[in-house]
Amino acid sequence: MTTSAGSAGDLSPEPRRWAWEHPVGPRWLLLGDVGFEGFYEDDIPLALCAEIEGVFVDPQPRPRERFTLVGCTPAGTLADLLDRLPVEALGTGQAWLGDVWITAPAPPPGTPLSWWGEDLGDVVVLAQRPNMTMPETVDIDLDGFVHVYDRTDAVLRPGDVTEFVLLGRDEQPYGTCRDVTGVFREQAAPPVPQVRLLGCRPEPFLQTALDAVGQSTKAGLRRRRIRAEVHMLAADGSADRVIGAVVSGTAQDCEPSRLGAGLLDMTVDSEPQEPLPTGVLGILEHWRTGRPAEKNLWAGYDRELRHHWSGVALDRRSGAPDRLAGTTYDLDGRFVTDIEGFYCAIGEAINGPGGYFGWNLDALDDCFCGGFGAQAPFQLVWRDSAVARRHLIAGYDRRRLGPAITLKYLLDMLPEHQVEIDLC
Repeated sequence: MTTSAGSAGDLSPEPRRWAWEHPVGPRWLLLGDVGFEGFYEDDIPLALCAEIEGVFVDPQPRPRERFTLVGCTPAGTLADLLDRLPVEALGTGQAWLGDVWITAPAPPPGTPLSWWGEDLGDVVVLAQRPNMTMPETVDIDLDGFVHVYDRTDAVLRPGDVTEFVLLGRDEQPYGTCRDVTGVFREQAAPPVPQVRLLGCRPEPFLQTALDAVGQSTKAGLRRRRIRAEVHMLAADGSADRVIGAVVSGTAQDCEPSRLGAGLLDMTVDSEPQEPLPTGVLGILEHWRTGRPAEKNLWAGYDRELRHHWSGVALDRRSGAPDRLAGTTYDLDGRFVTDIEGFYCAIGEAINGPGGYFGWNLDALDDCFCGGFGAQAPFQLVWRDSAVARRHLIAGYDRRRLGPAITLKYLLDMLPEHQVEIDLC
């Protein structure tokens, strides 16, 4: 493995370049750590790889989860729904409840809350029945989703909560219950059990993990432990991180690779984490030879891949200084059929093809603070805004598990950041 960079005295050095001598060029760089215990480094070069299997995979859609509120005394909208609907309507769209926050009772004044709670999204009431041990309470079956960053995440049960408070949107009271089943669980198994690093040339840190393959002692297992972020190598040898692409687990075995003399094919038993969809590979190809030169290349992607488009753009920002306050930017609104399309479009309006200017509301708010290409106040000319008017409408967003972000919301929020909007 060889690298090159700008001279030591260069205030703006060239990006580090990576290359090797094999005819099949490397596509991926792994930066991370091996054998860590407590303190973890995230930028140690571990290997160049020609291919990686198991990081970009299309898993099955996340299944709906089932919960039971045990010993429940319903109130508010939940009580109204149960009183109003006949049994045969439960489990249908008529029994949709939306979001439910399960938390602890309010502590005495001056006492911190011991447990923040868990959010359930897209909840539907399935059934109710009298509780057999707690008179005048019912057990209520629900289905929906627990809000987690990764579907494999554990959800820990609070040890000191003996009664749960149920709240709806804007903290509307939905009642209380003595227990909840189906919400709290151990970490799930990884959707993809193994990752394969093909045509891999390990650096010394990774070689220590390979040297420990076959050792089943506690120390040997620790030496085989790997965590690395995946970086895509561009045609010029520069590397950029791929957000969410991680190789994390235990080195299991390796063998000589058919991709070149001295290269290895390596197997890593994965820790629980979700893979990235295979469509991200197509997105990355738009940056393989530099930034995209054409706008709206994201327009044909679905919502999930539009989100990842903005993530790729985030890690490939040019770092150019903000344009002066008072600049006018044109937003091409022809493909703003969802909120992810808005983030893609405003990113390109301000920073050109492949540009980034937020990929969620919090990130958008950060961008308005400066350092992302535009300095407020500025003007945004939103062309073909009728498309967003038809699509960014009130309702429930099942991808975000929350109320939809509407055009009206954006038109109210943007002026708060000193953005003057001209709808065309």
